[in-house]
Amino acid sequence: MTEPLADLAALPADRPVLLAGATASGKSALALEIAEKSGGVVVNADALQVWACWRVLSARPSEQEEARAPHLLYGHRAAGEDYSVGAWLREVAPILAAFREGTGPRPIIVGGTGLYFTALTEGLAEIPETPPEIRAEADARRNAEGHEGMRAELDPATAARVDPRNPMRVQRAWEVMRATGRGLAAWQDMTPPPLLPRAACTPLLLSVDRDRLAARIELRFDAMIAAGALEEVRAMRPHWAPRALWARAIGAPELIAHLAGELPLSEAITRAKAASRQYAKRQRTWFRARMGRWHNIERA
Repeated sequence: MTEPLADLAALPADRPVLLAGATASGKSALALEIAEKSGGVVVNADALQVWACWRVLSARPSEQEEARAPHLLYGHRAAGEDYSVGAWLREVAPILAAFREGTGPRPIIVGGTGLYFTALTEGLAEIPETPPEIRAEADARRNAEGHEGMRAELDPATAARVDPRNPMRVQRAWEVMRATGRGLAAWQDMTPPPLLPRAACTPLLLSVDRDRLAARIELRFDAMIAAGALEEVRAMRPHWAPRALWARAIGAPELIAHLAGELPLSEAITRAKAASRQYAKRQRTWFRARMGRWHNIERA
């Protein structure tokens, strides 16, 4: 792994900063610290923080924090809208272009969605959108029989790359094959150059000891409940769609179950905290596999 950076204030001013970290690791606070010390705009790279309905539950920066430095791509999508890593890249592109042209501030891109960072620094295959009828067919199959049947139909190269434990990734690979007649792996092998190569930015990975991170997750979820997370979920309950992108906010399904009378609040909170820890574990696994050459920052 690259040597740790000792002085965040000395980050090169002529390069965008990328800051990845697991949920509850403190990355948003660190991004704000960098922006305040050396200037820049904080740009969201977290797939859950794009949704307008989840300020508290997704741990988006508060209004007070947003007032301390410019923030972009937070809470700008309404529940029910389509969104993807490709859409995120299209929104990031003009921010990077403005910086390169000297008309915009240095981007400090922060979040926990590893796929966003990988697509940004390694490129993203330009795969055609999935037709609605094929998406509906895939949804019906997954709901009726699980994802193993679709996985069995993937081409060998794609099957070797896709995470077999992730139903949505398997479904996405199947949809691509069904819609285009070409495996996802073949599309990925035609990936264009990245929007922001790693050599053209300062990539930082915030690391927190597993036990300390678990403790931070516990405390943060309790703080979310105190700050109104349950009320946020209650407001979205009439629109609840378990398979929707916005409904994947960690803790939302458990709090919905409580509001439906299926779980006492204490049990819903316990399960939500467990889901957060599992999510953090998946993030850390991704970071280890894909970000081994990023600058490591260890914080308590």
